Amino acid sequence: MTTTSTTRLEVELNAPVACITLKNPPLNVIDLPMMHELRSVLAEIESRTDVAAIVFQGRAHAFSAGVDIKAHVPEQVHEMLASFHAVIRAIVASRKVTIAAVRGACLGGGAELAAVCDMVYTARDATWGFPEIKLGCYPPVAAVALGMLIGQKRAAELILTGRQFSGEESAAMGLATQAAAAEELESVVERTLDDLRKLSPIALALAKKAIYAWDSIHFDKGLARAEKIYLDELVSTADAREGIIAFLDKRPPKWTGK
Repeated sequence: MTTTSTTRLEVELNAPVACITLKNPPLNVIDLPMMHELRSVLAEIESRTDVAAIVFQGRAHAFSAGVDIKAHVPEQVHEMLASFHAVIRAIVASRKVTIAAVRGACLGGGAELAAVCDMVYTARDATWGFPEIKLGCYPPVAAVALGMLIGQKRAAELILTGRQFSGEESAAMGLATQAAAAEELESVVERTLDDLRKLSPIALALAKKAIYAWDSIHFDKGLARAEKIYLDELVSTADAREGIIAFLDKRPPKWTGK
């Protein structure tokens, strides 16, 4: 087993499993440096034929509270979306079985990252949500993928209200594979990894490719369209700027509908 650390990640490689721990305390906010490091680490893992599965996790109090709010301002939003969606696309396109182990806060971009993994195991008391609408914007990955995962009506409710929900509810609606007590989560994930260790890495890769053959076509086109709406229409609105500035100023937003 080898363990390496970057400024934002800890990577433990114990073939056939690679474990990526998000490391940006206190809430594992996904900032631009973390996005760049994730892309680099994922590319390296993808090139290894001895790795069959990737586990993403945070610490006890947070998987990730989402993408850095400061990166949502118009001056940075193009780079932010391009970088974050490159990470998401790398996870979706990966030939490895991807697993998210969720404890604590799992919000916004953190919830999107978990949602696109093949399997998601969550603590029952984890806090999930897609709160972007409260900032005057929306989560592009969730807008495209969530309907496929949990159905259009549930997806619309979560995205359009931005409400938070528990890990137990995320499993009940099909967003997570299974919910367990926080202290049991590690053993639940380990049981799945034990099953995967007994299987052929190439058979797993091709089975995964076949499972997503149809959805991947729609995801690629849908995410490109969601990005275009975000960058061409949303970013230029007064409310989008107001939502971010109000959050950074720690005050309620004053919406104008423009």
